[in-house]
Amino acid sequence: MTATGPLKGIRVIDVTTVVLGPFCAQTLGDMGADVIKIETPQGDSTREIGPSRTPNMGAYFANLNRNKRSVVLDLKKKAAHEALLRLTETADVFVHNMRIGAANRLGLDYETLSARNPKLIYAVASGFRKGSTLQEAPAYDDLIQGVSGLASLNAGADGAPRYFPSVVVDKLTGAQLASMIGMALVHRERTGQGQEVHLPMMETILSFLLPEHLWAGTLGEPEKGLGYPRMLTPHRRPYATKDGYISAIAHSDQQWAKLFEAMGKPELIKDPRFATLKARSANIDAVYATLTEGMKTRTTAEWLPILREADIPCGRTNSLLDLFSNDYLEETNYFEHHQHPTDGDVVMPAIPAHFSQSQPNIHRPWPALGEHTNEILTEAGYSAAEIEAITA
Repeated sequence: MTATGPLKGIRVIDVTTVVLGPFCAQTLGDMGADVIKIETPQGDSTREIGPSRTPNMGAYFANLNRNKRSVVLDLKKKAAHEALLRLTETADVFVHNMRIGAANRLGLDYETLSARNPKLIYAVASGFRKGSTLQEAPAYDDLIQGVSGLASLNAGADGAPRYFPSVVVDKLTGAQLASMIGMALVHRERTGQGQEVHLPMMETILSFLLPEHLWAGTLGEPEKGLGYPRMLTPHRRPYATKDGYISAIAHSDQQWAKLFEAMGKPELIKDPRFATLKARSANIDAVYATLTEGMKTRTTAEWLPILREADIPCGRTNSLLDLFSNDYLEETNYFEHHQHPTDGDVVMPAIPAHFSQSQPNIHRPWPALGEHTNEILTEAGYSAAEIEAITA
């Protein structure tokens, strides 16, 4: 299938592994870019994670590496290293998530690559700010969840910090890096200038967490309280109904009045604890405790039309398995079925964005290790004999 999307014609050299970088590069590939994934002879470590029908094609890798072509290069070999440099000369974007010192030792620093391709967008994500004392510190999602305060925000009932059950820092930073690359491409379109873009995981997740949780710290008075109380109350969770769970939230005074009425307690909207947004914020535990009890009076199916009639956002609380029979996702064809050349019928989540003039598409399933090595090196002008020497 031919690639479509707003980045069609843009070439990306993807020297990334695990989650953050591959998520970023896949996002660019989803938008139509020609993404060339450079792998070691052993391949990306995520190839080994999750169920698979063929070796080195695990589900974890599959969901981070569609819309890419795979090239195997052992960068410790001079010929393979030179091949990467030649490919970079043809690229618009070079992205990696190595430690900065490691990239420098491999001769893959911005100064070296931009000398060969001045218009190159050189994009890097690492744990901490370039030039800081922690520049070379190793970092993975769990670490940044801990040091950023995210794990503490997700503390269990016993108060112990817990990691979110998702590699949220990696994926958020990857999405942000893809966005920053797009902005750098706009700058290049206007000025002709390439540039280096660096994004640290630590500051990225803090920028995501702190809009609501900086709280009194916004006024330079963190000792007066940090964290948005509504987010931190243990009552903020899906509500048990007679037969399951429902997710619902009221915001305006009008919505709360309708919600209390639906629970058979219309007088609560006149209660000083619940009458205004400020009062509800100050008494958030009592607010949610009231809802916890009230929602138990009906089944989920009984509550949904009542809440929707009141224009209160609501929905059945789904398990992951429920998503595959969800009416809305079936309507929007979110789970796309594709034919993989080795794995047969496979399912991929749809690209969420829609463009009126340059709609992106899923045009390649995840690649086998080194599947496109010969193809891409041939495109770069190498002869069969030279390719044999590079890949031997």
